[in-house]
Amino acid sequence: MKYKYETIADTLREEITGGKYKAGDKLPSVRELKSRHQSSVTTIQMVYESLIVQGLVESVPKSGYYVSEAIPPILPKHQAKKQLPDVFFRDNLAAITKHPEKQWAEFNVAMAGDLLVPQKLILRTMQHVIREKGTRLLRYYPSNGSEELRIQIAAQARQHAIFLNPENLIITDGALQALYIALSAVCMSNDIIAVESPCVFSVLEVIRMLGLSVIEIPVDPEKGFDIDFLEAAIKDTPVKAVVLTPNFHNPTGKMLSDTGKKKIIAIAVEHSIAIIENDIYGDLNFSGDRPRTIQSWDESGLVLTFSSYSKTLAGGIRLGWLSPGRFFEKAEQLKFSLGSTVAPVYQETVCRLLETKSYDRHIRRFRMQLAKQARQAIVLLGRYFPEHTFFVPPQGGYAIWVRTAEGTDMQQFYAYCEALGIRFTPGTTFSLTPNYSNYFRIVFADAFTPLREKALKAAGKGFRDL
Repeated sequence: MKYKYETIADTLREEITGGKYKAGDKLPSVRELKSRHQSSVTTIQMVYESLIVQGLVESVPKSGYYVSEAIPPILPKHQAKKQLPDVFFRDNLAAITKHPEKQWAEFNVAMAGDLLVPQKLILRTMQHVIREKGTRLLRYYPSNGSEELRIQIAAQARQHAIFLNPENLIITDGALQALYIALSAVCMSNDIIAVESPCVFSVLEVIRMLGLSVIEIPVDPEKGFDIDFLEAAIKDTPVKAVVLTPNFHNPTGKMLSDTGKKKIIAIAVEHSIAIIENDIYGDLNFSGDRPRTIQSWDESGLVLTFSSYSKTLAGGIRLGWLSPGRFFEKAEQLKFSLGSTVAPVYQETVCRLLETKSYDRHIRRFRMQLAKQARQAIVLLGRYFPEHTFFVPPQGGYAIWVRTAEGTDMQQFYAYCEALGIRFTPGTTFSLTPNYSNYFRIVFADAFTPLREKALKAAGKGFRDL
């Protein structure tokens, strides 16, 4: 059974490929299609977003949607996008990192602020480790990481019905290195990868550097990862692997249901496709139990799961891990070839935090703080930004995904904010397409001081004045 947006998209696709609308023609407005199909604005926007992904439609800010000028004679329903050149990296890096100069308020960096980081706990534990281990911390550690640390990671996961084999865990220099190893173990240059869309820039950059092509799978702010779209894409395209964040996707904060996770495994097994699962936000649920990973149900070995402690402890703790399933042997070789081990002091510090349950106690407090921050961010967005601004409360994680009215001059908004020292993450950094030109991400992982609230108020005023 198809979603309504897919049925409408199929109709419009046939009209374009059949010649009713020619290259460069303006297509019906969102309002017109909404009325014609008795649907919602969100549904029609999904229609156009799916057609943009397929290369049939282009979005022109303040003008509307147009038939692409370069339509191939026969266009597959789900078209893989080649990676962009180096300019993609240069243009987007600044949008997700801290500014070298003092800013009034930065809402663009996915990192916990100083007021939320357990600084005393980390430094106290680190000092204890240094006194106890001494010069042993100056030696090489095993390429796969400390055995005791791998045991503690598995023990902590077991509390949540997530069963990891310590012998098959690889300790990595953060989550991105884990992703790099996972993709390299599964894929070769020019293979096609399915990624969630919107997708964080850092993941897209790793994929670009490996010379892979991409097909983007929509993540709806309300419904989440579109499994039906993925299934249809696999039928049309030789997808080698799927990269997704099932637990509190960045930037929407959506969580894939247990039913959806099991369906992902079934698709992987049916088509022999690897699933690369990003679980860096898995511990940051705002309510209920800590969600299980896709890999926790996998018996095929096709699921590779990675995570990191940079989001749950501190940004400077560059320590992650990878559970590579049936791809362990290749992943182990890749990790060794990178020629470095994670700093022993970090390994021992995290190991001690896990062993003493200090990490668990911290996470309980941290989750409550983030949930409070998310509620406050929602209140402030509703109070200071225009009524047509749309967002869905996140279920966990760090971020809120904000959609503005179609045709909003976002470049003017960002320039206005930049002049005041206020920064958000532009939606354009989350895709290789222009799908999200009227979106932005706000990170709420720092305390809302009076100054930061004042900054949001100023940003909202500038938005209203556009």
